[in-house]
Amino acid sequence: MKAFVLDRYGKKRPLRAAEMPTPELRDDEVLVEVHAAGVNLLDSKIRDGEFKLILPYRLPMVLGHDVAGVVVEAGSRVRQFKPGDEVYARVDDFRIGTFAEFVPVKETSLALKPKNLTMEEAASIPLVSLTAWQALVEKAGLKKGQKVFIQAGSGGVGTFAIQLAKQLGATVATTTSASNAALVKSLGADAVIDYRAQDFEDVLQDYDVVLNSQDGKTLEKSLRVLKRGGKLISISGPPDPEFGKESGAPGFVKLVMRLLSAGIRRRAKARGVGFSFLFMRADGSQLREITSLIEAGAVRPVIDRVFPFASTNEALAYVEAGRAKGKVVIKVK
Repeated sequence: MKAFVLDRYGKKRPLRAAEMPTPELRDDEVLVEVHAAGVNLLDSKIRDGEFKLILPYRLPMVLGHDVAGVVVEAGSRVRQFKPGDEVYARVDDFRIGTFAEFVPVKETSLALKPKNLTMEEAASIPLVSLTAWQALVEKAGLKKGQKVFIQAGSGGVGTFAIQLAKQLGATVATTTSASNAALVKSLGADAVIDYRAQDFEDVLQDYDVVLNSQDGKTLEKSLRVLKRGGKLISISGPPDPEFGKESGAPGFVKLVMRLLSAGIRRRAKARGVGFSFLFMRADGSQLREITSLIEAGAVRPVIDRVFPFASTNEALAYVEAGRAKGKVVIKVK
């Protein structure tokens, strides 16, 4: 099969177009013919070597976490899916590889593709929607009438998280540039802060939840817009001890995580708010809940650009530049 391969870690190192053997299928997996693959900043960070401690992959490897395609083969223990099914998923860590013509996916991580979406639209959904779901529903327990601040509202996670928060009945504030204000308002944002002209810390107060996706300075400021009992959930670090425990990391890695997050955890505690780090995981049952929202027209995909498969490196560079409105997708078939 054709694939884009990472031979060794390196910042902005281009992936190599190559012929690779089709991955071997395990009993609890299906083999998916990839029609489209979503591109995420996570792919760039893994390529750059930023997650070597947390995710020690063996190289060479194929990158790519989001897939939409058709089942071509099912493992002996698979019961929910059969060849010909149109499906989508965020594939599991250590089984990634959607920048290719075929990828194996665990049955428990897979869902039937929303009927009202194209393959390209479906491929844009899994990682960002599961991130938003696990942050707002699972960790924050966001409820009707609460206030949530979602940073970078015009990005991949932001565009989905705003829509999900509105479905949960929350009031939503977000940051974006003036040129993207109309987009985030159309998704349901109630308060839109132009990050170039305003400091969100001067505008927002007494929020129940903050979804942080930015740098350490923004993380610190986020503490100050929360009410006592509020929750700060960060998808950009630093990792906390709970994540170290969940990930089954070696002892020294857990210690590093504890030290990295010690300062922000201490300051959060002093303000009476909670801090947690989220590294989202594949989850087919949650994806089915998201499918229901999509098919009901409650949330919609936001796609900036679709690149041809041959331009996978250009798609990664475009995502890294940080100016995409919504998601970037690679059309494989």
